[in-house]
Amino acid sequence: MLIKRIITASIIIIIGVIFIFIGGWPFVIFISSLLAVASWEYWNIFQKGGYSPNAAIIFIAVGSLIVLRYLFDFIYSDIVLSLAVLAAMAYNTIRYELGRSNTSIDFGITLGGILYIGWLGSYLISLRFLPDGLWWILLAIPTVGIADGGAYLFGTRLGKHKMAPRLSPKKTWEGYFGGVLFGILGGALLGMIFHNSAPQISILDGLILGAILGFITPLGDLGESMLKRQFNLKDSSNILPGHGGMMDRIDTWLWAACLSYYLIVWILIK
Repeated sequence: MLIKRIITASIIIIIGVIFIFIGGWPFVIFISSLLAVASWEYWNIFQKGGYSPNAAIIFIAVGSLIVLRYLFDFIYSDIVLSLAVLAAMAYNTIRYELGRSNTSIDFGITLGGILYIGWLGSYLISLRFLPDGLWWILLAIPTVGIADGGAYLFGTRLGKHKMAPRLSPKKTWEGYFGGVLFGILGGALLGMIFHNSAPQISILDGLILGAILGFITPLGDLGESMLKRQFNLKDSSNILPGHGGMMDRIDTWLWAACLSYYLIVWILIK
């Protein structure tokens, strides 16, 4: 399993870095593809649980949010969200009248998927196209990966105290704080390395970003586990050997992209 995880992670990293450097529409299409798979997994999780979120509305809204974020930043995203609410409510109202139960829950699940995957996922676009966004995204997302690796290392070697036994039985507090430590060190190291290519990024920026992401983004992992555990699922799918599904891979990225964007815009950009 460890070998599969390493091979899969290596392939994802290589492909991801290539598209990050290319930028433009290829990067947008790449992110859209990842989020399309994650949207399908989200829909499938609830479908297996006996609910029926509207897949078409989720896919169209998520894709639209990604494209509009690239073309117009945050402008027009409110239109997409408004139309998604109206469409989802109209659809489920009709379905209830036709005899379907749980349509109010289906309505909420549909909107939840759009916000969780589409809205948060769009920050990967916003982050990449900031000034020096190439280096900011290469600082933020790999730092989370380094923190995840540290958490896994500390958790498997030293973990004794369960962190969230209902959500993720294997996660421990030792692993959590190991991840925070690796996030701080990894962020500082990347900040130092990238300073030559992007002078406004410093070792202190990397340290701050690494510390905050290391402390907070594990909630993204636990939050995704919450969605799966309700239906006794270990993974969102099995398309990524050793990792499970796309949602299992990007759960912390979604949190990291959103948090990093606002930290960079509000605090770190000089």
